[in-house]
Amino acid sequence: MKIAVYGRVSTNKQECETQLVDLREYAAQRGFEIVEEYVDRLTGTKDSRPALNRLMLDAKQRKFDAVLVWKLDRWGRSLQHLVNSLAELQALGVQFISFRDGLDLTTPAGRLQFHIIAAMAEFERSLIVERTKAGLRRARREGKTLGRPTAEVDLAKVRKLQSAGLSLRAIAAKVGWSPSLLCKRLAS
Repeated sequence: MKIAVYGRVSTNKQECETQLVDLREYAAQRGFEIVEEYVDRLTGTKDSRPALNRLMLDAKQRKFDAVLVWKLDRWGRSLQHLVNSLAELQALGVQFISFRDGLDLTTPAGRLQFHIIAAMAEFERSLIVERTKAGLRRARREGKTLGRPTAEVDLAKVRKLQSAGLSLRAIAAKVGWSPSLLCKRLAS
């Protein structure tokens, strides 16, 4: 069986090699041929990831028979994204295997297990968001300043650069602001 391996890390400080080593060993034990390894190194909960997008395009071209992931939460944390993407793979005739979860979606028991695990992953993500918001509320109550520090730039210098004929984008680059922030400051 030809398979695609997918790995994802959540922060720039993490490495995906642990996942990939386990998945390569599992594939070798099962006699699978790894067609390609797709790896995303992103933060946050984005459903759109470059390697995942490429994997889904390759699935449509039937470049492999199955997708192997280290753990279900590496594929996605939103229940809706998980269900939709796995339904899309199923419609394409591509199987899905989650190594650490022991999940095989070709069986009724595997599909039930998937729904339970996916709901728990979404629940865990919701708890993280809830705890983060509670921490931010507490910090505000304690008078802590949150967010980016206020950018200080001499507006006289900005106006001088404007009169010299520089574009807003060029001026923003010179003073270290984004063009949108520069426009807001000039309008106020």
